[in-house]
Amino acid sequence: MTRLLIIGSLAGELGHAARIAAARGAQLTQVEGVTAGLERLRGAGADLILADAAHDLPWLLERLAEERIATPLIACGRNADAEAVLRAIRAGAREFLPLPPEAELIAAMLQAVTAAQDAPVCRDPAMQALLTRAEQLARAEASVLIMGESGTGKEVLARHIHSASKRARGPFVALNCAALPEALLESELFGHERGAFSGAVAARKGKFEQADRGTLLLDEIGEMDVRLQSKLLRAIQEREVDKLGGTQPVKVDVRILAATNRDLQAEVRAGRFREDLYFRLNVVQLRIPPLRERGGDILPLAEHFAERYSAANGLPARPLSPAATARLMAHPWPGNVRELENALHRAVLLASGREIGADAIELGSVPAEPVAEGAAQAAFAPAAAHPIAAHPIAALVGRRMEEVERELILETLGRCLGNRTRAAEILGISIRTLRNKLAEYRGQGVAVPLAPGQLPESWRVA
Repeated sequence: MTRLLIIGSLAGELGHAARIAAARGAQLTQVEGVTAGLERLRGAGADLILADAAHDLPWLLERLAEERIATPLIACGRNADAEAVLRAIRAGAREFLPLPPEAELIAAMLQAVTAAQDAPVCRDPAMQALLTRAEQLARAEASVLIMGESGTGKEVLARHIHSASKRARGPFVALNCAALPEALLESELFGHERGAFSGAVAARKGKFEQADRGTLLLDEIGEMDVRLQSKLLRAIQEREVDKLGGTQPVKVDVRILAATNRDLQAEVRAGRFREDLYFRLNVVQLRIPPLRERGGDILPLAEHFAERYSAANGLPARPLSPAATARLMAHPWPGNVRELENALHRAVLLASGREIGADAIELGSVPAEPVAEGAAQAAFAPAAAHPIAAHPIAALVGRRMEEVERELILETLGRCLGNRTRAAEILGISIRTLRNKLAEYRGQGVAVPLAPGQLPESWRVA
């Protein structure tokens, strides 16, 4: 459940946006002003902020930056509020939500912050067996390591474990270890006291404290710097955290779930992951099979996503035509469930008539395995391996590597409807790497697909 902080009155259109978010599973907290919002973030945290642009959002964003609070903020306003929105965007607001709100935009923003909140949808025997095992393990307190390729649904499974556990009434807090630099990640995990570092103007709880009596998911744990791993190991072993600048350890009661798409045993052998931490996290291991290994789930998931996005866009529910079904079943789904979700989202918007036809199922050529840095050419295979590849391999000969990489990144981002988190997962790179690449492309004058609700460059203030 996404923890959503609303800053502003619920009496008007912002309240309507809040109700749409709540209907999509968000857990709401509301405050009237930015000062109260800052206090709330210091104490309990949030996954996302929706804030009325009429408030002093530049002041709040400056305080968040100073205190290293990495919660994304979305400025909400009408066209008449353009100046206030522009000031917020210039100060660091992540996106812009036009008012009155559109359900599709809010759904996309929530999904960009956290994985889909639905219970797992499955009919394939392999996944049914995995869910049975997960529900059995949910009743215990042992740490669980969830393995699987990007886009297979690791966070969905983690939330399912939490909801089936004795801690279900407690908080579920997820932290993407790949999305933050080391210094910020330490503060996010353990919290800090006032004056702990430059900009620490107030004490703040970390994710461990926010998840007290609940579950903490450490997503992309394989991306964590080895120097921080020792502090994490101590927190797990001793069930206490040392805040930055603190004088006394703080006891916490947290169950740890960890997720990764990396081979952690190989990372241990390479010296990039501590062996003792690996064994502490890997009390029990669950491996989610890729979608290509559980074909029985393709159609149930496709029907589920078609129904969801039809409802989100105010469209009637339509069945998949036999030709569309055949097309879905024939695809190898290198991007796994995330790719399938994106494909059905597009299909719902593009389809005409009483069925979702094959012509609405747009499937792109994406790498079957994560693309290693400097190896973008591996994403392209001969036509026999990828019948729907947009570029035959011969067309790449003579082109510069950076051009091929740029085209791959932008095409993937476009097919993800501008969702950077999902594009990074499909590409097998960190969100930081993707953001740096996009900034580089913008500097070259290349048009970059916008994220849902993001202001066009022409709206931005230099």
